[in-house]
Formats: sequence, C-alpha cells, structure tokens
Amino acid sequence: MRTAISIPQNCLIVLLLGMLSAHAVVPPEIQSGDIEAQVHIDLPAKKGINHATAAVVWLKPVGGEDPAPAPPPGHFTLLQKKRTFSPHLLVIPVGSTVSFPNDDPFFHNVFSLFNGKRFDLGLYEAGSTKDVVFSREGVSYIFCNIHPEMSAVILSLTTPYFTTGDTEHAFKLLIPEGEYELHVWVEGVPQPSLDQLTRRVHFARGAANSTTINAKGLPQQPSGHLNKFGKPYEKDATPVY
Repeated sequence: MRTAISIPQNCLIVLLLGMLSAHAVVPPEIQSGDIEAQVHIDLPAKKGINHATAAVVWLKPVGGEDPAPAPPPGHFTLLQKKRTFSPHLLVIPVGSTVSFPNDDPFFHNVFSLFNGKRFDLGLYEAGSTKDVVFSREGVSYIFCNIHPEMSAVILSLTTPYFTTGDTEHAFKLLIPEGEYELHVWVEGVPQPSLDQLTRRVHFARGAANSTTINAKGLPQQPSGHLNKFGKPYEKDATPVY
C-alpha cells in the first residue's frame, strides 16, 4: 500500500518493491535525466525477522545549485485494530499529520518517547481518533501503554528520495545524478550503530551506480520495551480496558 503526493518535477521516482507496509512520496512522472541507483544491505540472518521489509534507505543531496525541495506534508493513518498497528512501518514527510483511530472495542493509549516525536495521547475509547503532527525529522517508535504487544515505527524525513527494500535486501530508486548522503534505518538495530552506516555516495550516468553496505556485525536491540512511565509492563496481567 502506498500514498501518492504530488511534488515538484525535479524530484525522483521512488520505486517500492515487494510487499510494502510503508507509505511513500511519489512524484507524478519519471524525469528524462534520472538514473537508477541501487543499494544492497548485507544483514545478519535473524530467525523470525525479515529485515528487508523493515528497513528504509534515503538519500540527501549534497551541494548543487538546485537541491531537491522537501516534499509537502500529508495526512496519514496508523490504524489500531486487533491490538495491532497498521501499517507497522510508515514513512512520511516532516510536518505531516498522522491520525491514530481506535478500531478496537476497548481503550488504547498510544505514546512515543523517542526523539522523532514525543507524545502521549492518553486513554481514548473505541471509535475515536487522535492526531499528531510530526514536526521534526527522526524515527519515532510507537507503542500502546495498555497492550505491550503493539508496536509501530514512523520515519519523518525532509527528503523525497527514499524507498524500502525487496526480499533480497535490495533498494532501487530513480534519481538525478549527483552527490548524496546515504542513510539507512533497520528495525531492531540501535541508532548509534545505524549512524555509523551513513556515507557519501556519487551516482552518475554511465557508472555502475551500485553500493553495498556491510551490516552483518551490527548489534541487535533486545526485544520488549518499557511503558510510558519507564517501567516494565505487568506480567500476566489482564488489561482492564
């Protein structure tokens, strides 16, 4: 599933490959000067997790007289149903609004304590919704304070040049040739380790335009998370909501 947003024509076409759970910003047509860039990430195998469907690559132009403008904000939805956030991964332009409708027959309490956007929506009942504006760039890990099994991720970006990967950990985009700063996010990997993967890359017509990132040695975050008070969820406790 993806959401199309019109942006100026000098921006790239984002190619979404495979079964994606992220929304993407897509310009209306391919530009004649675009070239295909490919990024491949070598990741350690981990039982039960497909890194390719929970990873994002984005490019920020470096220098140049005509830098790509930031994509315009949009309105997105992260649905709560059957104690699950859908989609699990959402990529949005900075300044976008995300609605959190509750489609379950009980209360939820959505919150995030991370640098992308810190918020606490409090308790709200079935059939109601609340909105959050993601006004800064970053990664927001989304949880429910009542149901610890619920989790989602929202990436808010200032560049329209991004995509998620296919089942072979390959990321492909059509972009103008030039110098870029390449960023990578992979679910389950600590942010300091991901920051070390940031690098300068140059894509030019007639070149291979392919780069590989070796991330096999990256550490993995332990599973589980704390509630909004910074304390463990009560074990074996039946939610009262």
